[in-house]
Formats: sequence, C-alpha cells, structure tokens
Amino acid sequence: MPALDIFETGSAVIIRVELPGVSSEDIKVNTDADLIRIGGVRRTPEGLDVARLHQMEIAFGPFHREIKISVPFDQDRVSAHLVDGFLSISLPKVTPSGRSVPVEKE
Repeated sequence: MPALDIFETGSAVIIRVELPGVSSEDIKVNTDADLIRIGGVRRTPEGLDVARLHQMEIAFGPFHREIKISVPFDQDRVSAHLVDGFLSISLPKVTPSGRSVPVEKE
C-alpha cells in the first residue's frame, strides 16, 4: 500500500502519493462524487535474478487506495502529475456561489 499525504491550500486539496518505480502508464486515478480512487501496478524489475532473499519491504504487484474527500472539489478540473516517483493529484476547491435573495413584501 503506497504511503500518501493529503493537505489543503487556499484553492485546492492536494493528494501526494509515494510511487517510486511506477510508470504513469501503470496508474489510474478516478473520481466519483467525494471519492478519489488511485490504483495501479508496481512491476517487478526485469532482470532481477534473486538467488536468496534476505529482506523484502518493497511491494510489487497491484495496489489500490480509495480516499473520501470532505471538501467539495471540481471533478472536471482534477489533475494528476507523476514527478520523481511522487504522484500529485490536485482537487480544485469549488467556490460557493452566493446569490442575493430578494425579500418579498406580504
């Protein structure tokens, strides 16, 4: 399970996921209402010929995370970028639109 951080700026919620060794083609990000789904696969390096395993902490194979976001965000403007083994997902906040409500006389 990849480690992640979630934080908020003035204009967006940012999810940062640690994914070293995973290519952008092997990552899928989906939104559904207030959920973000992150999935993919970390492939075993080619040419890795292990005669005897001493310790294994790096998980290979499929992974999946589902995160509920409590801040309203614009699903049409969500973006994701993979740089130096970190996936950054930006969820632009929805700006509440206020309106003036006329008060009618009885």
